[in-house]
Amino acid sequence: MSHGPQLVTTQAALAAARALMAGPVVLAPTMGALHDGHAQLLRAARTLAGPRGSVIVSIFVNPLQFGPAEDLGRYPRTLDEDLAVCAREGTDLVFAPSAAQMYPGGRPEVTVDPGPAGQRFEGEFRPGFFAGVLTVVLKLLHLTRPAVAVFGQKDAQQLTLVRRMATDLNLDVVIEPVPTVRDPDGLATSSRNRYLSAADRAVALALPRALLAGRAAAAGGADAVLAAARNALRAEPALAVDYVALVDPGTFGPARPGPALLIAAARAGTTRLIDNMALVLPAEGAGDAAHH
Repeated sequence: MSHGPQLVTTQAALAAARALMAGPVVLAPTMGALHDGHAQLLRAARTLAGPRGSVIVSIFVNPLQFGPAEDLGRYPRTLDEDLAVCAREGTDLVFAPSAAQMYPGGRPEVTVDPGPAGQRFEGEFRPGFFAGVLTVVLKLLHLTRPAVAVFGQKDAQQLTLVRRMATDLNLDVVIEPVPTVRDPDGLATSSRNRYLSAADRAVALALPRALLAGRAAAAGGADAVLAAARNALRAEPALAVDYVALVDPGTFGPARPGPALLIAAARAGTTRLIDNMALVLPAEGAGDAAHH
């Protein structure tokens, strides 16, 4: 594709462009500042849409999901570079609204309640975060009416809650996960990584190291996984850890034998990072015979 994507900034222009689309529409919701992880998201969207379908990328730094002390003001906004990434990955339409376009009546009074899973982990450390995420995702799904929406696995709890919302509210959309992309040093790609100084980045690398250590200990059961991960995190005292936990990928409740997610969040300098790794916990008694 030589020409770049069409750029629309209003709900009206989006509706007009959407009405002309034939074939399956795939949505990739983003907050911009696109990096290699997003490029992977857009490639997945292009593949899912197929040659006759269309890819819509939304670029919107959603004020609803930032707390009062968080980085809404300094969150990177790089629209020209983002449009170049979209063009390279075969995006058909970019919807980049202002806050006034997304929320014409100001802050919405009716929002999506993320339920119990939305109160844990990220929901606990960032109150209101998931209500803000799910509300904007629901709006974007209504505005773009996609057959499929793609979400990165790095934001694992967000992915779980979006899937839950699609199920519980009968949204006619397939939620498709896209694997986390890592830089050569192992750090998961994130728009916030650009805040990291070289020293901060070296500290941040303890996060993926801890997840790998936990996964390597999986045969020993849940306690072994958490002990290994915590030991690796303790080796980097400059990393301020919010949580490290093993959860069920479908509910974000306690992990059970079988597929599990090792999740963690921590701050390197002033930058908060989240990451996760999938692993398989052994059947009861296999890894934790010592507990019986």
